[in-house]
Order: sequence, then C-alpha cells, then structure tokens
Amino acid sequence: MTTNHDLDPATTATVAPSTEEPPAQTLDEFARSGALFAAETAELFASVRDHDLPTLSARCDDDLGIIDIDPNGGAEVIRDRAGWESWFVQLFAQLDAMDATTDTLITRYDAVDWGETGMGVVDFIQLLTVGGLTGRFHCIVTIVWKRRDDRWIEARWHASLLRTELPEGFGQAP
Repeated sequence: MTTNHDLDPATTATVAPSTEEPPAQTLDEFARSGALFAAETAELFASVRDHDLPTLSARCDDDLGIIDIDPNGGAEVIRDRAGWESWFVQLFAQLDAMDATTDTLITRYDAVDWGETGMGVVDFIQLLTVGGLTGRFHCIVTIVWKRRDDRWIEARWHASLLRTELPEGFGQAP
C-alpha cells in the first residue's frame, strides 16, 4: 500500500486543529505536485470549471454513483450514469445561463493506492463568480479510484459543503 503520508503512531503527537486555513494550491500547481491521483483529480475539477463534459465523462465511471453538492448547498444523490450525465448537462447550462465562472483551490489532500483501487480525500474551495462577485464554498470530497486499462478513473465521488463565504450582494439580481 502506498500513501501520501506515513505516520508512526508511537512518535506522532495529537495536535489541536488549526484555525488558520492552509495555503491553497491552484489546479495547475496541484496537478504538478506529484501526489497520488493529483493529476487525475485536477483533471476532474478542471473539466467542471471548463464545462468539458467529454473529458469529465472519460475520467469517470461512477458505477457506485455520486453525491454532489446542489446549488442550494444540499446533497444531490445520483445513482446511475444517465443521472450523472443529466446532472452535469443541467449544471453546465445553469452556470452558462448565469454567466458564471468557477475555479477550484486545493487546501488539503491525502490519498492511498491499494493496487487496483485507491482513494483520495480533498479539501477544496470552490470559487463561483457571478456578476463580478466571488463566493467561496469550502468543501470536502472523497474520491474512490479504480484502475481500468492502465489508467485511473473515478468510481465514486462523495462531496460535502463545509461552509461558505459570500460577499454582500452575492447571488442577488442586479
């Protein structure tokens, strides 16, 4: 088993959680980090940012479904490929209609490779810019990866919204 970190419990102290936000990485910085599944994970986020359904679709199998974050901050449970495609077509159309842009900053990442499967846990900030204002949505996602034809594809995505930072007037009609 390979991991991004190897901690010896006998020599590792328990540390209180920091109230400071860790430094964020852009998707390009993260993709070049060399961390397990970093390039694949960055490709997923970039495909959403760019509304690139063909690239996103090729990287995802989601045979176990996904749980994504809906526009109201709730859970969007999707159980099959048809639902997955419908979700992203609808999401991209909604963002286009809002003339919105998105981007992602990675704030924490851990991953493990078990051979034919693996898992990554990503803390990230989803940036949503609408009408010149940018909201920051702090999220966490667990991604299950599986090896297919000598490449890694997403088998399961489970995201949760942790908190939001919205500027005054964000999301209000002009």
